[in-house]
Amino acid sequence: MKKDIRKLGLTELNDYVLKTGLSAFRTKQIWEWLWVKSARNFAEMSNLSLSIRSQLAQDFDIFPITVQKDQKSNDGTIKFAFSLRDKALVEGVLIPAENRMTACVSSQVGCSLSCKFCATGYMDRKRNLDSAEIYDQVVEIDKKAREHFDSPISNIVFMGMGEPLLNYNNVLNGIERITASDGLNMSPKRITVSTAGISKMIIKLADDQVKFNLALSLHAANDVKRNKIMPINETNTLKVLKEALLYFYQKTRNQITFEYIVFDNFNDRLEDAVELWHFAKSIPSKVNIIEYNPIAEAQYQNTTVDKLDQFANFLKSKKLIVNVRRSRGKDIDAACGQLANKI
Repeated sequence: MKKDIRKLGLTELNDYVLKTGLSAFRTKQIWEWLWVKSARNFAEMSNLSLSIRSQLAQDFDIFPITVQKDQKSNDGTIKFAFSLRDKALVEGVLIPAENRMTACVSSQVGCSLSCKFCATGYMDRKRNLDSAEIYDQVVEIDKKAREHFDSPISNIVFMGMGEPLLNYNNVLNGIERITASDGLNMSPKRITVSTAGISKMIIKLADDQVKFNLALSLHAANDVKRNKIMPINETNTLKVLKEALLYFYQKTRNQITFEYIVFDNFNDRLEDAVELWHFAKSIPSKVNIIEYNPIAEAQYQNTTVDKLDQFANFLKSKKLIVNVRRSRGKDIDAACGQLANKI
């Protein structure tokens, strides 16, 4: 199999160009076709001669992801099934809103963390996505946003399939291509990476001085409850996570987002809200309260509207920044926690 040209860094590509006897300026042209214009094959590279395109096709390949299928929800949300070069599938979601157009992307084929409320957690982790596959999801979702809503995507969230921090290098390299001036040139402040809580990798993010936003899928602010629904908490306790998050803030000055799904009669009582307040108050942060989207594999149910409102209002009374996120795309299994290649 020929090498994927998108595995080359800029220096490696330049070495190839010079070794092949081409002028050095061709490096920039090829690079722009790959990462600015998102070329899917060498034939598209129209400012290169046929002989250069033929040479590139002889030596390399490009493996773009393809949209196997997409579905549109009653609320406008669009879910994608992306087919990868090895025929593996991952899902992505376009979430349109009045003031933003959000792309939700995946980082792994399946997931290894087995969170009890998440459909992806009941799948095996097959492999990590590479940085080009991450980049391609953004490109394809952006195309659909322009086509359906006459607007480019404005935000990206790594909240699809997989745990981004267990695919650290590819996720960061993908974000670099998305944000670079010789890439898609999106602001890192418009990107949020969500983690179930891998403390040592949160510390690494801090040391690497990342510019994007970090969200923690919290869902319970005491270890007993969190262990029950998120086995990763057994080795990444709340105390250890809090220390890692404080370190992240001190290094990056980026506010943390806590994601908290409210399950009926599990984590929706006033005492749960008090625990959440105690956990969050010492960390510059905001809290997203999220409606639960039931899945066939689990018995959890969404809390009542009254309990959700009481929970959120208590946190607001304690001067926390709180947003209540309503479900989007539930009718096509595109809502939070529902991605499991059911398309």
